[in-house]
Amino acid sequence: MKKIPFVTKAQVEEIVKTYPTPFHIYDEKGIRENAKALYEAFSWNKGYQEYFAVKATPNPFLMQILKEYGCGSDCSSLAELKLSEAAGITGHDIMFSSNDTPPEEFAYCEKLGGIINLDDITHIEAVEKSVGYLPETMSCRYNPGGYFKMSNGIMDNPGDSKYGMTEKQIVEAYKIMKEKGVKNFGIHAFLASNTVTNEYYPMLAKVLFELAVKLKNETGAHITFINLSGGIGIPYSPDQEPNDIKVIGEGVRRVYEEVLVPAGMGDVALYTELGRYMTGPYGALITQAIHEKHIHKEYIGTDACAANLMRPAVYGAYHHITVLGKENEPCDCLYDITGSLCENCDKFAIDRKLPQIAKGDYLFIHDTGAHGHSMGYNYNGKLRSAELLLKEDGSVRLIRRAETLNDYFATFDCFEIGKKLIKS
Repeated sequence: MKKIPFVTKAQVEEIVKTYPTPFHIYDEKGIRENAKALYEAFSWNKGYQEYFAVKATPNPFLMQILKEYGCGSDCSSLAELKLSEAAGITGHDIMFSSNDTPPEEFAYCEKLGGIINLDDITHIEAVEKSVGYLPETMSCRYNPGGYFKMSNGIMDNPGDSKYGMTEKQIVEAYKIMKEKGVKNFGIHAFLASNTVTNEYYPMLAKVLFELAVKLKNETGAHITFINLSGGIGIPYSPDQEPNDIKVIGEGVRRVYEEVLVPAGMGDVALYTELGRYMTGPYGALITQAIHEKHIHKEYIGTDACAANLMRPAVYGAYHHITVLGKENEPCDCLYDITGSLCENCDKFAIDRKLPQIAKGDYLFIHDTGAHGHSMGYNYNGKLRSAELLLKEDGSVRLIRRAETLNDYFATFDCFEIGKKLIKS
């Protein structure tokens, strides 16, 4: 799959006149087309809804775009709940899936009318104490344990995951919640991350559909929805083929008709909680080459760093890089592309073949639209970058300003030095 930037060198040269690098930029057209395709793929299920994983890209402008297509919010913290509220997303358009949850966050979710998805059986009591009762609609997160393996070898290890309940616990949880007045039940599970295969969702669906039938038979609970959560990945590397959402939707439909319909559960709504899939390919980090170093290796230093995109430094994750304006030049130079943090892992690429890079060149780092800006931090006093939206008409809108030194020093206001720094 060829990686093609959604902005040109000429566009970036115009943008930086107003918004200096580094910055994250998002492609509105791509996000809209992707959301539309997702809903078309699951249109066979009348109750289908996508709950965008806010943690991936917590920006209200993007959340409101997705809201136009029917997307709700998958939240895991008080900040994400409040952000959803600010974006006009409330009620059952909020799915609150968190763990080790402070009581006040359960209470705030209920205040907004959101659906609480319990991570642990002990949280039943926690919700009851914080809210004063159990809402009529609730969900439980399932962890089957063991390994989850697919035919292409992609595997994850739910048994080593801190999330969810065992099958025995979820049966008991349903019984307790039903006795305490819960009328509508949901099931949720997340068994593998960033899968680039069309078989993951149908396999996960079968696990959850069979569990749903068992729960209905053993507890008599009215199961109204099954949440397939996230896990559909994106092709970070050019040699990967992207998922086909139509094939995935059709695969889930076949399992739905095989398992749920014969059990009299053909009215169960399906939910998803996609983040990376929704916005990942439609975001990029734009940074400028500002330094070069020739020692034991060839280094290109940029004005961005791991504080702007930490995935390569922390996970060794691959992000493709395009040198804007040199797309058709041969990739015959071997570089490490680095940032300025006091950490040797602060590298966007290691031993990467790229066209010859000169100081002043702009680098388009692909697929940062999810878990890019949102995972940023302030180590070394680095300031968080701006976020921009490339509109469908080609114009650019600022959707989050860059941090300033005043922002960084603001939390020192309880110290005299902090007050002086802010004033200066």
